[in-house]
Amino acid sequence: MVQAAYDWSGFYIGINGGGATGNVDWNEIGFGDEGSHNPSGATFGAQVGYRWQMASWVFGLEAQGNWADFKGDNISLQTGFDNQTKVNAFGLFTGQIGYAWDRALFYVNGGAAVTDNRYNVYNGGFLQDNASESRWGAALGAGFEYAIMPNVSLGFEYDHLFMGGNDVTFASNTVDHIKQDVDIFTARLNYKFGGPMMPRY
Repeated sequence: MVQAAYDWSGFYIGINGGGATGNVDWNEIGFGDEGSHNPSGATFGAQVGYRWQMASWVFGLEAQGNWADFKGDNISLQTGFDNQTKVNAFGLFTGQIGYAWDRALFYVNGGAAVTDNRYNVYNGGFLQDNASESRWGAALGAGFEYAIMPNVSLGFEYDHLFMGGNDVTFASNTVDHIKQDVDIFTARLNYKFGGPMMPRY
């Protein structure tokens, strides 16, 4: 007898949404640690990728781009001003290795990440100083996906972004060494192009 099994191979596009939290530490060069805070907030975006299946193993490549509204702040230990970090967007470029049980797929992923960051310094509620940057780092995560329809799958994914530390020059020419890590949790809906089934003997 031939049993029909779900085939994860093919191109797919999708949307995602969820939230994130992170840790950001500011250290003013020449003066010392200003303290840390935990930016958090919502995100939504889209992804596109390709997977190919060999027996129960599934391999893939994916690009993801998201709008974000992750914000956090703390009072500087050096100046007494309010230091705020905002992540406006992020992107992921990852490879996947997964194992499929028919319509269910568990995978781990890893690759490159980029965040779009803005840093604001407020004094009594008024903007005192600011800077912005795009920062590249690494991403590592895991996910679960289930084919709820022949070409439609619903999934959940967790990604940790290792963004490291950069020296950031503000408008006032002060320089802070800013370290950043981000934890992202998203629900995902994908549409896969191509036939959904393959013969299993």
